[in-house]
Amino acid sequence: MARAPPRQQASAPTPKRTTKGAAKTTGRGRKIKPEARRRAILEAALAEFAERGFAAARLDDVACRAGVAKGTLYLYFEDKEALFLELIRSAVSPLMDQFSRIAAAPDLSPIQALDTFFALFESEVLGTDRKLLVRLIIAEGARFPAIAEVYYREVVTRGLRLMRGLAERASREGVFATEAASRYPQLIVAPLLLAVIWDNLFARMHPLDVGGLLHAHREVLTGKARKDRP
Repeated sequence: MARAPPRQQASAPTPKRTTKGAAKTTGRGRKIKPEARRRAILEAALAEFAERGFAAARLDDVACRAGVAKGTLYLYFEDKEALFLELIRSAVSPLMDQFSRIAAAPDLSPIQALDTFFALFESEVLGTDRKLLVRLIIAEGARFPAIAEVYYREVVTRGLRLMRGLAERASREGVFATEAASRYPQLIVAPLLLAVIWDNLFARMHPLDVGGLLHAHREVLTGKARKDRP
């Protein structure tokens, strides 16, 4: 099980819109604020994990990519698992907080909340380096149960709880065609995982219309297309 990182806290890094290149370094003699250094380490770690995988990634290379000494990296993170845990928390927790606010918003109908959730996932996961974390879990979670457990605890359980609540509300209000999504909230997020996998494997050969896919998925959940037919 991954150990918790040291108690030092700092603002979360903003995931980049591109996966190329290393974290920026500064010239000699120029001081870097601890928050900026921590951010650089996390950005470098994401790039290193994405390129090499969890097992092959080395803290030496993360430090080099971030432009810090390895000893400096250990001032912030005890080991590779602690670094990965903080990477998940810093990159995903703010987004999960947004999802929570959307699901709880009293002025949003279930369908409006679902559409907002889908749009946010498309822009803030598929459109950023956050998708690299999802790819990494899919590719290496079975080989490294510790990182799968961390992601399950920090992301999956929160997401399923939110989706189940949204599905139950939609079923009560007669918005969803069946109660299936209340029993299996994984149904709601299934096309999102498909989009991440497709983007990684097949996008160069056959780009996926994610917006169209999500619109079609909403029709399946609500039964709208079937009801609108003569």
